Amino acid sequence: MLSQNIRPRRSVLYMPGSNTRALEKARILPVDSLIFDLEDAVAPEAKVQARQGVIAAVTEGGYKQREIVVRVNGLDTPWGRDDIAAIAKLPIQGVLLPKVNIPTQIEQAIEWLDKNGGEATLPIWMMAETPQGILNIDRIAGCHRRLAVIIMGTSDLAKDMRVRHTKDRIGLLVPLSLCVMAARAHGLEIIDGVHLNLDDEDGFQAACTQARDLGFDGKTLIHPKQIEVANQIFAPSAVEVKQAREILGAWEEAQKQGKGVVVVNGRLVENLHVEEAKRLLALAGVIGERNGNGNGTKENGVHHDN
Repeated sequence: MLSQNIRPRRSVLYMPGSNTRALEKARILPVDSLIFDLEDAVAPEAKVQARQGVIAAVTEGGYKQREIVVRVNGLDTPWGRDDIAAIAKLPIQGVLLPKVNIPTQIEQAIEWLDKNGGEATLPIWMMAETPQGILNIDRIAGCHRRLAVIIMGTSDLAKDMRVRHTKDRIGLLVPLSLCVMAARAHGLEIIDGVHLNLDDEDGFQAACTQARDLGFDGKTLIHPKQIEVANQIFAPSAVEVKQAREILGAWEEAQKQGKGVVVVNGRLVENLHVEEAKRLLALAGVIGERNGNGNGTKENGVHHDN
């Protein structure tokens, strides 16, 4: 079943590994994925303490369906190898590598995970946040079967590119689209970068909508107040669910009649549209199951178009 391979990543919340209270609160947040951060969100003098805090929180558990990913420090830092060694055997769903510039960084991290007893199937996530990394993104995205998710680091990328933070993010559209293409070419998921202004609700909603329309699967977040909007915008809309069901129904009838194409509401439908309809309905179904209602209604996180 397709739904068995679908994992919603509409909302991906960074949690500072040094903030014990935040790690505890994360157990009740309506978020799809959690990134326990040992890198940017932790001061150098707090790195070791943060690492121990993350180990304790993950070991205690209680996060239920929430996906747990740990962002480690780079292997070229004083903490990176110790981070990987410490978390290799934890019951987590991914390891996030920062500032990936070349494929060998992925390969070296996997080798170090394996040497420290990590599961051979533990997924790797990567940050795309440097100009060099963007220029190499196709080679990086296809370098290893365990690479599963690309996270955009738009703050660092904008700084390095000397791009201004405009509402339309025009200076970032090229790297954003390049990374989406690389992700799709190699079967990866891709999550957009953070929106730093917590008081700019309209801007955050616009950024989520833009990211969805660019092809992203979800949004990284810096505060729980951003979860609801991300969950709504990156869920299939009620209109999309209805259209997907109509496409599948018409396609099944066309197949019975030996037809390879069919017209639905004036639009030509081929096999490629059918596959996307199946994916969308599977995603909507998983979201609904998480919220106790699998019928694709607004209550289960499927948003309604305005």
